[in-house]
Amino acid sequence: MNKHIIRTGILLLLALPAMAQHNSADSLATLKEQELENVTVTARRATVRTLGGAINGQDILRDELFKAACCNLGESFVTNPSVDVNYSDATTGARQIKLLGLSGTYVQMLTENLPNFRGAALPYGLGYVPGPWLKSLQVSKGNSSVKNGYEAMTGQINVEYVKPEDEQGATINVYGNTMSKLEANADANLHIGGNKNLSTEVLAHFENNWNQHDGNGDGFQDSPQVRQYNLQNRWLWKNGNYIFHAGLGFLKEDRMSGQTRHTHHLAPGATPYRINIGTNRYEGYMKHAFILDPKHGTNIALMGNISMHEQAADYGIKHYDVNEKNAYASLVFETNVAEVHNLSAGLSMNHDYLHQNLNLTDPTAISANYGNRYPLSNDVESETTSGAYVQYTLNLHNRLVAMAGVRIDHSNVYGTFVTPRFHIKWAPTDVLTLRLSAGKGYRSPHALAENNYLMASGRRLVVDPKLQQEAAWNYGTNMAFNIPIRNRLLKVNAEYYYTHFTSQTIIDYDTDPLTLHIGNLDGKSYSHTFQIDASYPVFRGFELTAAYRYSLVKATYGGRLLSKPLQSRYKALLTASYKTPLGLWQFDATFALNGGGRMPTPYTTADGTPSWQHNYSAYGQLNAQITRNFRHFALYVGGENLTNYKQKNPIIGYHNPWSQTFEPTLVYGPIEGAMVYAGIRLNLGKRM
Repeated sequence: MNKHIIRTGILLLLALPAMAQHNSADSLATLKEQELENVTVTARRATVRTLGGAINGQDILRDELFKAACCNLGESFVTNPSVDVNYSDATTGARQIKLLGLSGTYVQMLTENLPNFRGAALPYGLGYVPGPWLKSLQVSKGNSSVKNGYEAMTGQINVEYVKPEDEQGATINVYGNTMSKLEANADANLHIGGNKNLSTEVLAHFENNWNQHDGNGDGFQDSPQVRQYNLQNRWLWKNGNYIFHAGLGFLKEDRMSGQTRHTHHLAPGATPYRINIGTNRYEGYMKHAFILDPKHGTNIALMGNISMHEQAADYGIKHYDVNEKNAYASLVFETNVAEVHNLSAGLSMNHDYLHQNLNLTDPTAISANYGNRYPLSNDVESETTSGAYVQYTLNLHNRLVAMAGVRIDHSNVYGTFVTPRFHIKWAPTDVLTLRLSAGKGYRSPHALAENNYLMASGRRLVVDPKLQQEAAWNYGTNMAFNIPIRNRLLKVNAEYYYTHFTSQTIIDYDTDPLTLHIGNLDGKSYSHTFQIDASYPVFRGFELTAAYRYSLVKATYGGRLLSKPLQSRYKALLTASYKTPLGLWQFDATFALNGGGRMPTPYTTADGTPSWQHNYSAYGQLNAQITRNFRHFALYVGGENLTNYKQKNPIIGYHNPWSQTFEPTLVYGPIEGAMVYAGIRLNLGKRM
């Protein structure tokens, strides 16, 4: 077998879609396909559902990401019916993913098959990945493979960056919008020596949101001013049957929010309520891979990454410092025992270290109003978890694929725990594919680091001193149909997932309306999610996608089983995309109808009325974009939230931000109104 085949196999071992989304037998099939030469792929769908593997997943490609502004990872799911991204509060700009009706803490975030954006990076991590850096995203639902660890409870989202070995050249993207935001992104590849055996890449990002917008007149900024510098340098080296990937990254971000300079709610001489969050983040990763026996697909890989996250935050008179360090390493072995049998085994180790300080900057403040975590000096959370896994896959001609895996891990904090996971796919015909999955997931909570945006609230903050390790079972079923109609395929997908927590960290807004209580679950907690979606190319270049999702999410708060607050009960989505025959023009539009939900229990004001309504109503949002493609550049213009829907009174008690009735974290919808943007993508030495 020639060197081209060996190198292809090594790349397949390192590529995330083969490891995180598809089973190993699919990877072998892909390897065999690579033996064909002079094959040209002329077209590919922007979103590809991974029908070949046992896991229910999607590959979101660059063409799909370019249908919206996609300034960062948090804005990359506008056209996706499965993933929601919502603001966590009305002041800091923190965002969280929701998948299967549950928050992003239960979605394992990966960057190129390595866990990332944990702990203190979680509230703002979606803004740390610029959209123009993305090559693709892989989204899987339910429990994923045990290869990547034990943390996936509702799914995995993996980021694939553009690669050093990609086509040599540079890409520049410049973006601006009517909310005073300016962005500039660049990536450049260099193949040293004129070939791809040694390649390097530089990724650069700058953004600045320089103005203070207050569209609702409450005296607070609708969104924070953010200035971010983000830089990565990545390398690839290939030598025979060995391949080496490595890279370094640095991010610096300053985030400022709170009362505006021109607020009319301040009394003469009063101190404005301000939020300032400064972040420095350092990252590095390394991957080594060898092919030991190409005939049987026997491969071994050693991968790891490290990060340090430094953050200093002021929320009014509350000051929070956190220094988080993380190290992860994984050794993976994979082989095809026979044509239909695949075996994978590996070892992993993860270390988390958090050093935290929390205090009041005003020594005259009454500390009793601020809960039992003030002051918190030199608090350390440290955990080391080592584990091993084995996973077996049976693949009978992609008609029947069964994957079973189990992990055994030991934490110096929580002891030994076992993670079983099972997936099966059966395709009785080319029209129908059925899947079933079941498995367990675990995660270690870091109450203040992961939820530091809660410190913007004036409520008394209470955190239980001993939080348990979170654990949940997830069960899912999926039916996918490919129905030929008039020489085109109607793709229909229907799925149901049930998540049941045996242990969970609960943020309780309800028991005491003037207290935020972070503690252990005492009772039931579960999520039922049903979704159906369909897509059809109506005529050449024009495709419609429609989706509907219903979620029933409940947990026990203060002894009462209640619907999760700020969670929409349903979502309906309709997207339309049209590209002209020569590909010069592209038109994209997405309409989302977000269902109503429950608000946390209100308190009674002095005049006897509730502080806010018990429920919120459904609302719609429209996004649209027009793109004009040229030979070496593209111009795009678009708008977000064109229905101009804005949540009324997103900040409760804005007249007195120093009181316990000040509450900016009850956010369920957009705070800013309609926004228009424009940008240019320029390719230097690359094809569009």
